[in-house]
Amino acid sequence: MLIEFHILKNYPPTNLNRDETGSPKSCFFGGSQRGRISSQCLKSTWRRAEDFNKLDLGIRTRYLPELVALELEKRGTATEFIEAAKKKISGFGNKKGDETDDGRTTQIMFFSNDDVQAVTDVVEKSINECQDVKEFDKIKATQWQDKLKAVKVRPITLDIALFGRMITDDSFADVEAAMQVAHAISTNEVNMESDFFTAVDDLKERFSKDAGAAMMDDTDFNSCCYYIYASLDAAQLSGNLKNSPDALQIAQNIVPVLVEAMAYSNPSGKQNSFAGNIYPSLICVECKEKNIPISYANAFEIPIKGSNGKGLSKQSIENLAKEMDSFDNHFGLPIEKRLWFSTVEAPMPAKATKVNSLQELLAQCTEILKK
Repeated sequence: MLIEFHILKNYPPTNLNRDETGSPKSCFFGGSQRGRISSQCLKSTWRRAEDFNKLDLGIRTRYLPELVALELEKRGTATEFIEAAKKKISGFGNKKGDETDDGRTTQIMFFSNDDVQAVTDVVEKSINECQDVKEFDKIKATQWQDKLKAVKVRPITLDIALFGRMITDDSFADVEAAMQVAHAISTNEVNMESDFFTAVDDLKERFSKDAGAAMMDDTDFNSCCYYIYASLDAAQLSGNLKNSPDALQIAQNIVPVLVEAMAYSNPSGKQNSFAGNIYPSLICVECKEKNIPISYANAFEIPIKGSNGKGLSKQSIENLAKEMDSFDNHFGLPIEKRLWFSTVEAPMPAKATKVNSLQELLAQCTEILKK
């Protein structure tokens, strides 16, 4: 089964996801510039959502040496061996096993706790087989990598199963993502703006006659109604979790957790300055037996403009509903279920089931994979 998520969120002035210059990310679509939130930013935001974070999640880090060192310390390993091991473990993440100067792995990697324990087991065994640190120093990280290659079947966490993992180090199995996440794009044409601001020194009048500001700077922002799209391959998710405890229960319960994370969480960029904490004006969840994902981004090929007393949210919802009806009429892909929850009064697709509250939507989503 394929589960697809279509969400509209209309933000006030924000800078949710910055590019290398500090400006909000953007792109061109339909011949006009749009606001953009990267898929990486969205996935990171969902992973950090309160309810999602209560699940068994992995760790995405370059600090594998520190994690293993902590485990070795718990097992009573001597400090001199731990320090020597940390430097060697920095060689993980590349095929040659080259150690790094900063003590971190060269590649940022996605680990489950079982992965960390497996590395710790291999390192601890090597320590126990050595008579002293001098002998231990002769061991190469590639030797540990080779031993780990033979034991690739380890449980993975839910976020690794959902979002995948690709590591150049064969010690850890690659995981094909069960979830595809698009870069969110604005339904409206974006106008980039800049806020010039100053900071006042509270004690300046007391100690100085200078009337100027203590500092001056500027920050870029925009205001966008974003279309967010993602799809979840239930069969791929189950396959990814096959070696994990309680895999079936985890897979069955993930849809409402994802919907709640998408609804309540917002990217953290510049939130202290803009406080752009927004709930969605629309959440549509579609279920298909055929694994054919479809984004309805072309509903916004022509940028939405607030007019005739209709705001961006309402017009975006209307366009999305028309695009869904058009797909249904022209392609006829069977939709088993299309749940439609909107906080804005607007027409919905012909084959949609209206849901009156987020709680009702979550309740119906709970039943999606329990067949």
